[in-house]
Amino acid sequence: MLLYQPNQTLPFRLAQAGYRIVLAFVICAMLGISLFDAIASAAPYEGYNYGYDGKPIKAPLPYEPSRSWTGEALGVGALNSPEDMTIGPDGTMYVLDTGNNRLIALSDKLKPKWVVSKFTNQGTTDTFERPQGLFVTEDNRIYVADTGKARIVELTPEGNFVRALGTPKSDMIRADLQYVPIKLVVDRTKRFYVVSKGVFDGIMELSPEGEFNGFIGVNPVLYNPIELFWKQFATKEQRKQMALFIPVEFNNISLDDEGFMYVTTADEMSTEPVRRLNPSGVDVLKRKGYEKPMGDLYFSNSATMGGFSTLIAVTADKFGMYSVLDNKRGRIFTYDKEGKLLYIFGQNGDKFGQFKAPIDLEMSGDKVLILDKGSNQIIVFEPTRYGRVLRKAVELTEVGNEAEAEAAWEEALKLNNNLDMAHVGLGKAKLRAGESEEAIHEFRQGMRPDYYSRAFKSYRKQLIWDQFGLIATLCIVLVVGLIIGNRMLKGRLASEPGKIRFAWKLMFRPFKSFWELKYEQAGHWGFSLPLLLIFIILSVIKRQFTGFIIFQSLETQFSIWMEVQVAVIPFFLWCIANWSLTTLMDGEGKFKEIVTATGYALMPLIVMQIPLLILSNIMTQEETSFYYLLESISYIWCALLLFVGMLTVHQYTASKTVVTMGLTFVVIGIILFLGLLAFSLGQQMIMFVSTVYQEISFRIGEG
Repeated sequence: MLLYQPNQTLPFRLAQAGYRIVLAFVICAMLGISLFDAIASAAPYEGYNYGYDGKPIKAPLPYEPSRSWTGEALGVGALNSPEDMTIGPDGTMYVLDTGNNRLIALSDKLKPKWVVSKFTNQGTTDTFERPQGLFVTEDNRIYVADTGKARIVELTPEGNFVRALGTPKSDMIRADLQYVPIKLVVDRTKRFYVVSKGVFDGIMELSPEGEFNGFIGVNPVLYNPIELFWKQFATKEQRKQMALFIPVEFNNISLDDEGFMYVTTADEMSTEPVRRLNPSGVDVLKRKGYEKPMGDLYFSNSATMGGFSTLIAVTADKFGMYSVLDNKRGRIFTYDKEGKLLYIFGQNGDKFGQFKAPIDLEMSGDKVLILDKGSNQIIVFEPTRYGRVLRKAVELTEVGNEAEAEAAWEEALKLNNNLDMAHVGLGKAKLRAGESEEAIHEFRQGMRPDYYSRAFKSYRKQLIWDQFGLIATLCIVLVVGLIIGNRMLKGRLASEPGKIRFAWKLMFRPFKSFWELKYEQAGHWGFSLPLLLIFIILSVIKRQFTGFIIFQSLETQFSIWMEVQVAVIPFFLWCIANWSLTTLMDGEGKFKEIVTATGYALMPLIVMQIPLLILSNIMTQEETSFYYLLESISYIWCALLLFVGMLTVHQYTASKTVVTMGLTFVVIGIILFLGLLAFSLGQQMIMFVSTVYQEISFRIGEG
């Protein structure tokens, strides 16, 4: 009997292939790997997020496209430039097919329920005209912003006409205002909040009967400082030609489960393109992330894809997470209730799962639905393992289930080790569990000084309670040591009038000391350079060991050479610029004396470095005002010493010293400009010589 034949029949080969596929699925199931995770990503782009420094970093994709629905596939005929989509409380999906002037209702299985293209209004047949806005209330009442006819149409859950609310009339409305409703929501008291195209006064609030109540949530006026400056010198006719400074208009509005309104504005100059308004129109959106919720932070400068995101739609869930749609690049940005960016997905393009002109988005369970006006279809996205885990972690944290939330955050961190938010979530769980020391580490990794401060305050309190005896003893020893050391230092300085003593005395008696420095050679110019060196060393130590509350950075390596440059270059630029200037302004100071005075003026900065370093590591965020007060005192002290030094060295009056110090900064700017110019010319010269050399070598080679 033959066990193997090279030329087996086709059915046998298919059976073999089928067996292998089934075996692969079984293995994947045994390993707990879903089909989506086992195969390559279905999305035609890579995932990314933004780090604490605002730069893009790689991240797993949270959602992937599962399928797309055209009008034909839904059984309602081709869609034509749809503008809006929403899902009612009973799961019914409503699509506003603007180009066809109709409203489509689909069941939760995406089966057609009804289509309204015409209705009877006061005994006559009526139709929509370019409708753009849609809202469904908790009792399934449907409201359509019938843009072309400047009205709001109310329908029953079955799609039957109820009433039409026309243009509101009121003395509070400007006579030239054009009522063009494009989006709307209706609150629990049946009040309407309408976004009207071209209206810059805010959102129009209407009563349940359609009467105008007023404007709420007006956007602030955005000024272009350059144009504002030139307007001061322009003629009346020129000012008319310039752009007007007017408030930014809203382009969309939605309602969350708590009755707050999320609104978006498409103006790229707006620093707050997403807002959450309470019924009074006050923005209550939390913005506690690294950056404000505004879409992409890093982008190219191309003509079509450059510039800030154009946010045109927003939807929120019951856990406070909300997603905004950027139709410029076809991306969806999801934030938690505190405004921290969770994940990003989506892209414009021609491949499956990409968009041509996305116009709206909705959540259906854990799925995200995108209405694409350009391709006239609905694209369905389903969460990946990473997306499910991340959303689960946020939801568990929100409801206070710390044990499960901690496990979910740990899993999310395994899937994405760049996820700073996971460290924050773990820190919250550990803090609530009383593990303050561990929480401090997590919050530092998550770059959240506010939560770090809370954890550190709890840890400090517990440490003092547990180690009070030891801490009290160390404090007493420290105080006694300082007293004894101070007396010994005073005695040594009194008996040895050296350079250190003079530098210390100069801090408190600057006029007398700088006089002695110039005319009695009390100080020495060579000692100013060691002072500069000490300042550099202390700056490096401070840069490396300053507390996280003051200096937020996760960098473990830095350039000492950069720290040296930051101190040395300004020091000698000041000395050279001041000497160059004062020689033309009858200054008596020599270059050596300017260097000496500038070096000794650094003493307050040197003396304050260590106390500031210690304070930064033992204080909470609420106590940092003391740190910044001491730091400000040290800089002001240093500036005063520099002022007295220049006044004495050059024998100027106080007013002339102020003028020359100001002009010194101007000279520094000129020196830097000339230096950059020389550097640029040098580069061009080198490139020219290199090009000539290559050309000559090429010619010789050809010959």
